[in-house]
Amino acid sequence: MNQTNKRPGAVIVLYVLQAFLGIGAVGGGLMLLIDPSGEMMGMPVSVLERSPFDSFMIPGLLLLLIFGILPLIVLYGLVKKPDWERYAGLGPFKELHPAWTFSLYIGFGQIIWILVQTYMMNAVSVVHVFYTCLGLLILAVTLLPPVQKYFMLDGSAERS
Repeated sequence: MNQTNKRPGAVIVLYVLQAFLGIGAVGGGLMLLIDPSGEMMGMPVSVLERSPFDSFMIPGLLLLLIFGILPLIVLYGLVKKPDWERYAGLGPFKELHPAWTFSLYIGFGQIIWILVQTYMMNAVSVVHVFYTCLGLLILAVTLLPPVQKYFMLDGSAERS
């Protein structure tokens, strides 16, 4: 692993973006699980007419796990750079730490999640635009050369 002690500012920005997404989705997912009617969040069940769901229970669970807990696990990987060699096969970027690859996946997933959501709801709100931009920003920051360089595997140092 690239053992540079100094983290580029863009890496810190990536930490903040992943934390913001994860913490927000944990909160939103828990609220939807507590109240699957969506009333607690001001969302009527009628917005689910074009979806396969009768309540917000499954969307809330997906939100909690995929965009809440998973980004927080990725954040841990980005910060600590643990030995995730067993996950290296889950991405095409063998020279980069798997957490970097998973950060890309989170960005793409976020954009897809919002696109599907707007299709099913047949509406676009400011929140949708914001979270689409968040997904795009996660992708852009993850792909910055200093960020890629920071997460480059060198094969010689022990990862902690």
